[in-house]
Amino acid sequence: FFLALLPCRSVLTVACEQTEVLLFDPISSKHIKTLSEAHEDCVNNIRFLDNRLFATCSDDTTIALWDLRKLNTKVCTLHGHTSWVKNIEYDTNTRLLVTSGFDGNVIIWDTNRCTEDGCPHKKFFHTRFLMRMRLTPDCSKMLISTSSGYLLILHDLDLNKSLEVGSYPILRARRTTSNVTSSGSSSGSSSGLSGPRTVGSPCHQNDSGPLPEKHMSRSSQREGGSPRNSLEVLTPEVPGERDRGNCITSLQLHPKGWATLLRCSSNTDDQEWTCVYEFQEGAPVRPVSPRCSLRLTHCIEEANVGRGYIKELCFSPDGRMISSPHGFGIRLLGFDAYCSELVDCLPKEASPLKEIRSLYSHNDVVLTTKFSPTHCQIASGCLSGRVSLYQPKF
Repeated sequence: FFLALLPCRSVLTVACEQTEVLLFDPISSKHIKTLSEAHEDCVNNIRFLDNRLFATCSDDTTIALWDLRKLNTKVCTLHGHTSWVKNIEYDTNTRLLVTSGFDGNVIIWDTNRCTEDGCPHKKFFHTRFLMRMRLTPDCSKMLISTSSGYLLILHDLDLNKSLEVGSYPILRARRTTSNVTSSGSSSGSSSGLSGPRTVGSPCHQNDSGPLPEKHMSRSSQREGGSPRNSLEVLTPEVPGERDRGNCITSLQLHPKGWATLLRCSSNTDDQEWTCVYEFQEGAPVRPVSPRCSLRLTHCIEEANVGRGYIKELCFSPDGRMISSPHGFGIRLLGFDAYCSELVDCLPKEASPLKEIRSLYSHNDVVLTTKFSPTHCQIASGCLSGRVSLYQPKF
């Protein structure tokens, strides 16, 4: 279940667990159209490329391009992944489509040369147990989360250069630094990799690390800044017991590129957290040992209802609020009680996110939520298939 809103037109698209894509007018709440056989398996993600074109991806291993002016047929179908496709990103400057799937591959598609038979494509990157992939708003970084709790960051991103293991500078793996003040928290920091995860669902599979061990000891020579596509491997600090490990199930980015937003579940599936990490830019302390790029600033424990299902959360268009699935509803969270900008209320130590408002209208577990990019409106979707629209008044 996934929601996407078109910025310049009133269209809400819904990716369904079956093979359907639903289109609604979010202002009137009217159903516009159903693409009943958009794919041959579950539809996972929808991404608008411009005011008329959008892409969908599916567990049938394909990506489809659609035109809002002619929805009776696909523009084309893209073949290249070998497992469930979960993420779609788009670089508006180069018109390159970027997708990732459970085959561990990140694939680049050149939509400039798209035909009815598809688009030229190439495998850009591969890592084991890939969960989610995002591009920063300026496309200068790519972030990849894994089911083993690692977060990979490709700095100074160049999408035109395919990466093979060993062909890019690797920064040493390390844990993010924070001093967590909320209950059940820990302080200080540690270096190195977290322990392996236990087996289970697709987001709970055993992994000894995102890269072969022989490559992990290499350090980049970052004198004067990062080389193109230099790889940083992090173990984000998450509140709770460190030795249990975490699975990063949802990954989002601040609309201004200031921070990343993670939804994490514990190795034993008994805790769930929403965490915000600011990007720490600047020169490294030592060229061979750069400081960690992320710092935990805010966090909050979640309801942990609907274990095993991934809950997709999001930032508001201005980045001041977070909408987070919480049981049978959603919570609107802020960095402080006044919905201040993140940069205006950065704490010295990690602090709890503030609950601004709770909205409950579902009779099942909410799996996804999305702010409208143009209206004071929020959409949410639950496991049973119901979509709710809110116009909160503060």
